[in-house]
Amino acid sequence: MQSYSLIAPAKINLYLEIIGDRPDGFHELVMILQSIELADRIDIEASDTQDISIRCDHPQVPLDETNLAYRAAKLMCDVFPKMHANYGGVNIRIEKNIPVAAGLAGGSGNAAAVLVGINLIWKLGLTQPELQDLAAKLGSDIPFCISGGTAIATGRGEKLDEIKHLADMWVVLAKYNNIGVSTPWAYQTYRQQYSDTYVSDTAGIKFRTKKVHSSPLLTAIAHQESQEIGKSIHNDLEKVVLPEYPQVAELKAAFAAQNVLGTMMSGSGPTVFALCESEQQAIAVRQQVRTQISDPQLKFWVTKFSTSGIQTVG
Repeated sequence: MQSYSLIAPAKINLYLEIIGDRPDGFHELVMILQSIELADRIDIEASDTQDISIRCDHPQVPLDETNLAYRAAKLMCDVFPKMHANYGGVNIRIEKNIPVAAGLAGGSGNAAAVLVGINLIWKLGLTQPELQDLAAKLGSDIPFCISGGTAIATGRGEKLDEIKHLADMWVVLAKYNNIGVSTPWAYQTYRQQYSDTYVSDTAGIKFRTKKVHSSPLLTAIAHQESQEIGKSIHNDLEKVVLPEYPQVAELKAAFAAQNVLGTMMSGSGPTVFALCESEQQAIAVRQQVRTQISDPQLKFWVTKFSTSGIQTVG
């Protein structure tokens, strides 16, 4: 049976601005997304039945239709029923290295890898934009996870403009295992507290989006200026998450005290990351913060920026 192994990188937000409400109930966003080398591995193979099966050793990963990887496979079966009938279902194994419920798009990356894998197994010949159109039906982060690198995301996050990729920056990530932040809660709370700042007209949304395109962060990315990138990162959701979760706020403050390029919560959290000039600095920062906050629930990862999304292995 034909099989593929794929690498699904995590992502962080270098910028997240909430512009306003959308008619579909989501928020109008402008984000700058960045892939990192911390990644899950997805092994996918054709099945001798019509079924979809998921295997994963991580206790927090669901093995049923609530798993985004399962839903990605089901979407392909529904959209391409003749190919499903011809090739059968798929067996999916997830090697989980990205922390779960961390704001790092781990589940979205798994789904992206399944879309790419089935495209290969079924010999569909779908282009990357065609795969991203399918991905947008499943979740806002999944189109970016397919292409990866560095990109501006608008709409609810599914509309992507690729920009110059960043590659040589290192990052330390930290997350408390016992803290989870609900993404719907974070956005709903932001709406309750800051809806008076929302823009709803098309002209206003275009203006706010255009401002990001000419922002100091985009200029710094274009010139690969790590110091300026670190100074310019921003996340609106910190305004509601950090006051509610003091341990996450304390973690960010601990990183900031280490003379890093910049530190921020990724997405709706609770993961906090710090940008560093080198691997050596990143390792040293991890050790300093680990010593300062000696909580066994606090886990760390050191990795670097990645210029790619889903990649096949071998």
